[in-house]
Amino acid sequence: MTKIQSFPPIEPTSARILILGSMPGKASLRAQQYYAHPRNAFWPIMAELLGFSANIPYPERTQALQAAGVGLWDVLHSCERESSLDSDIKAESMAPNDFNAWFQRHPQTRAVFCNGGTAFNAWRKHVQVQLAPAWQALPVIQLPSTSPAHAAMSREEKALRWRVLLEYLPDSV
Repeated sequence: MTKIQSFPPIEPTSARILILGSMPGKASLRAQQYYAHPRNAFWPIMAELLGFSANIPYPERTQALQAAGVGLWDVLHSCERESSLDSDIKAESMAPNDFNAWFQRHPQTRAVFCNGGTAFNAWRKHVQVQLAPAWQALPVIQLPSTSPAHAAMSREEKALRWRVLLEYLPDSV
């Protein structure tokens, strides 16, 4: 097994929502960019929802998220996994990021969105129980995974389901 670590968060000055993956895949780890796999639907969906081009350079995409009040991170700080598949994560190796520190830095966060079932389940098992009571009450919403491995749903259907995050971003399109 290979031990891997997640990236630092993308942190807007005033985070209204926080989107969480589980752990970057191999393409993302190589590129040192969130959702770097060319078939991952995350950036096209966010571009559609927030009104920017998915083809702009990575730093500009992350700036567009920040300008909209969107934080981006992974539930896990580290884990052991051989492939890019979430199903290959060794359960006993999961170590979460420090979300109490996130919420102290971003008390205006209104909701947490999990990109797929693994992120949602890891949040419930490893994070939510460790949060201060005020943060345990935040809405935590599981969205369909944007991963190309989740091919049972079209990108268009995923984008429709992801629109719910706009309810927590009053200044969005």
